[in-house]
Amino acid sequence: MTARPRPPPPLQTTRLRLLATTDVHLHLLGYDYYTDRSAPGTGLEHTATLIAEARREAPGALLFDNGDFLQGSPLGDCVLHGGIATPDPVHPAIRVMNRIGYDAATLGNHEFNHGLDALFAALRGATFPVVTANVARHQGVRPEADDTLLPPWCLLRRNLPDAAGQLRPLIVGVIGFAPPQIVQWDRNLLAGTLSTRGIVETAMALIPRLRAVGADVVVALSHSGLGPVDAGPDAENASTALARVPGIDAIVAGHSHLPFPAPGPAEPGIDLECGTVFGVPVVQPGAYGSHLGVIDLDLTHDGQRWRVTGGQAELRGINSAVPAAPEIAETIGPDHTATLAWIRRPVGYSARRLHSHFATIAPSDALRIVAEAQAAFVAQQLQGRPEAALPVLSAVSPFKAGGRGGAQNYIDIPAGELALHHVAGLHIFPNTIAALRLSGAEITEWLENAAGLFHHVLPGSRDAPLIDKDFPSYNHDRILGLGFRVDLRQPARYDRYGALVQPEARRIRDLRWNGRPLDPRQEFILATNSYRAAGSGGYVWARPSRLVDVGRTSIRDLLIRHVAEGHRPAPPAAPDFGFVPMPGTSVIYDTSPEAMAHLAEIAHLAPEYLGPTPSGFARLRLHP
Repeated sequence: MTARPRPPPPLQTTRLRLLATTDVHLHLLGYDYYTDRSAPGTGLEHTATLIAEARREAPGALLFDNGDFLQGSPLGDCVLHGGIATPDPVHPAIRVMNRIGYDAATLGNHEFNHGLDALFAALRGATFPVVTANVARHQGVRPEADDTLLPPWCLLRRNLPDAAGQLRPLIVGVIGFAPPQIVQWDRNLLAGTLSTRGIVETAMALIPRLRAVGADVVVALSHSGLGPVDAGPDAENASTALARVPGIDAIVAGHSHLPFPAPGPAEPGIDLECGTVFGVPVVQPGAYGSHLGVIDLDLTHDGQRWRVTGGQAELRGINSAVPAAPEIAETIGPDHTATLAWIRRPVGYSARRLHSHFATIAPSDALRIVAEAQAAFVAQQLQGRPEAALPVLSAVSPFKAGGRGGAQNYIDIPAGELALHHVAGLHIFPNTIAALRLSGAEITEWLENAAGLFHHVLPGSRDAPLIDKDFPSYNHDRILGLGFRVDLRQPARYDRYGALVQPEARRIRDLRWNGRPLDPRQEFILATNSYRAAGSGGYVWARPSRLVDVGRTSIRDLLIRHVAEGHRPAPPAAPDFGFVPMPGTSVIYDTSPEAMAHLAEIAHLAPEYLGPTPSGFARLRLHP
């Protein structure tokens, strides 16, 4: 007699909640150490309140961080260089993350800014696993054979109640990815020590192995923004392409500081209502603790294991109604107090106000003082060497010029005594000084690349947007020692990634050095920072063969020394930057509300105030 087949066991369903932060950049409290005042809408102490609420709604929720948690504010600099002495040896960021109860994290690019010794000293105190799959000490022939810097993944084991209340084991696999460009951006610290692989390449190789070791659910912590579907093999922003890798159930994206899901135009494969990319739930929780990412996965148990059958994602943002979790301030109270004392130290004096309200469209004293400090230091380092015969130029960028950082993301330092936090705000990244030997022709292309910040403006058009919001201001270089104009009538020669897209276009006009047309054969020493000297931002002329050794002094340190010695930005004899006139044309420019007191500085652009924008900027109509 043939046995009758047994019916399949009844399917049981439940929901798993995943919570995530990214790009916190040491904004543990809602405080801006650069301006020495509170910073509404930021701070992990407020995000912690959202985390607690989300956990109450869904007990058993898992919490992840997606990287860039160890660098980004003077608190971290004070830990490394300011001599914070507290009874607790654990890094403040790790201490707060332990207190909140993170389940896993991955590394961002800024975790590498101070070298591997500082990184591992900080991670030593973590009570949660930190993973990264595409960063290796030694590469094998395939990703599976790499000797990775940290474990490529971890397995989190939980007992999850099904709809009937029965506990069933669940294994969540968590894999992490960093931008492969870290070895380029921190070349001076990582060269010969680490290598990286592309995010998608690594995921294609390792996700099946993660499934094979028992993961029921796979979560990718991708410190990489959403980018093109057909991203190249080493794409910086590869999270969209990552969503097409089979076997990934949820993605936490980051790096670009842009929130997702968020209102915007519909794009192929992206469902903004459900928060999915090619069917995979994705969150990108802004920056500085501004948002909490929430992913809810629907799980079904087939009698053997849990399987993901659906899911959706959302962001929860900090607003004035979200109180701070008091335990965070309690956890790092001594660190905060020590940082305040450190940043308030007087270091110099400025006779004029230093601000960046118009730094992308006009000469800026705030940029000029950094450029002069770089040039003076490099010239000093070159004394007695053959390169000393070459003229020194200096490239600087407006790091704080609105954009994704919001309407408060500007430098505004009153005339008078300069404290350490003022100087730190002039150069917010932990870059070191660097120098390159370049020709006048290469310098010209450098400026053409920088001019990609501006939109193409047709003559006679009215109220065209001037600034490309997708072009980060920190990739827009201005070069001290040169005068030139930008021709907005021409399309950008290079795109925001540094690719040559309009070979016939030339925006840089009337380029002069010492009042004379720049000779393309003339050689210069260009003082810049280590990030730019690595070719970052599409500046491909910054090749290792062009580097001139000037040491590895922190730009912030040499700037403090420059200010302390009494150097102040000297006003140029004539404006060193402007636009080719476009009669009958107007453009729109957004800036800080505080800029209204300084409109005389851009009187040549005939500014008209049009009112505030919904995001708090002051909107101006300009006439280039």
